[in-house]
Amino acid sequence: MQRKITRRIMAGNLAIGGGADISVQSMCNTKTQNVEETLGQIEALCKAGCDIVRLAVPDNEAARVLPEIRKNCKIPLVADIHFDYKLAIAAAKAGFDKIRINPGNIGSEEKVRELARACQENGAAIRVGVNSGSIPSDLLREYGNTPKALCESALRHIRLLEKADFKDICVSLKSSDVSGTVEACRMMSGLTDYPLHLGITESGTPYSGLVKSSVGIGTLLMEGIGDTIRVSLTADPVEEVRAGIAILKAAGLRRCGVNIISCPTCGRTDIDLISLTEKVEALLSGIEKPITVAVMGCAVNGPGEAREADYGIAGGRGEGLLFKNGEIIKKVSEDELAPELLKMIQSDTL
Repeated sequence: MQRKITRRIMAGNLAIGGGADISVQSMCNTKTQNVEETLGQIEALCKAGCDIVRLAVPDNEAARVLPEIRKNCKIPLVADIHFDYKLAIAAAKAGFDKIRINPGNIGSEEKVRELARACQENGAAIRVGVNSGSIPSDLLREYGNTPKALCESALRHIRLLEKADFKDICVSLKSSDVSGTVEACRMMSGLTDYPLHLGITESGTPYSGLVKSSVGIGTLLMEGIGDTIRVSLTADPVEEVRAGIAILKAAGLRRCGVNIISCPTCGRTDIDLISLTEKVEALLSGIEKPITVAVMGCAVNGPGEAREADYGIAGGRGEGLLFKNGEIIKKVSEDELAPELLKMIQSDTL
């Protein structure tokens, strides 16, 4: 695919847009003022592969601890602000790398200018985040709750920042409606060169939320649209990171860790393929080298159909084959398949 090359901005040492790798974001669900718990969750997100972490800053109590949080972690941090521009300024002065705001909720143009000035002085970018629940009433009257209204709302806020001579901007347009979000992002991509943050807001549980997010985010990514993503789930934020990385890997936009391909179950299968695949996935979870591993259920879907895999196993009745780059290595019993596969991969990658 050919990605749209957007304007590049920086969130700390992380490049967003301009052809940079698409970054995965998540948001802490801790009370920010609980510094120890918040830093612990940031560390867990980093270990899962998160590129940028957002924190809620709803009040002065949360704002007061931002310098301490910033001092104790290296990952780029985003402060999520609603309504109070003074909290956003405090976050910028605390060294946060990006401020997520809806400028229409900040107040007067003078307040927006003051915030823009603070961000410029402290090297912070701004994400203009609009969603279907925050569209101004005049735009709702004119366009209804539509992708056009979302775009016009974002453009209005962008102009406020541009008027303040601020252009280190990332934009997000989100709705819980997948098709509406996709259309709004397509529209915005054609109207501006600012980098786009993608996501389906309020997408739901790990199962339904991942399905919705994969369809929405995946569609846009395959069209070359998007510079950073968040998979919003009603779940542990670590699950959001894993889901985001999985979406990027499926779209061919990130090569990291083990990519497992496995055939669906059918009447030809003479092995417990479901538990075998789960066992292989768990055993290989710590391997960071980008490799493709096939777990196949029978000879029909064995080394031949999975010849593009770096490593693989093909099950039979009580036994199976280990193969590497399409070549059969040896036959082992069913209970040895997963451990022998791990041993073969470790001998090459460690």
